[in-house]
Amino acid sequence: MGSRVRKARKMASPEITQLDLVARLQSLGLSIDQSTLSKIENGQRPVNDIEVAALAKTLRVSVSWLFDEASESPSPNQPSPKKQA
Repeated sequence: MGSRVRKARKMASPEITQLDLVARLQSLGLSIDQSTLSKIENGQRPVNDIEVAALAKTLRVSVSWLFDEASESPSPNQPSPKKQA
């Protein structure tokens, strides 16, 4: 999942930095810092269900896409990360 988080973050336009993503996640009530996000992206820390849902919402991708269960493209029900405003 971590590689998908990184991919969605970098595909966003403009690109979302780790610090930007952390701030957005914190605004949703998650207690997460840049070090924790880095560990998630590197596969060194598991992600709980609430974090998965918040990551998907913040990155504008589907949960199944984050789990690599969907195709290489984000879910057709949600906008592509490149189209994020």
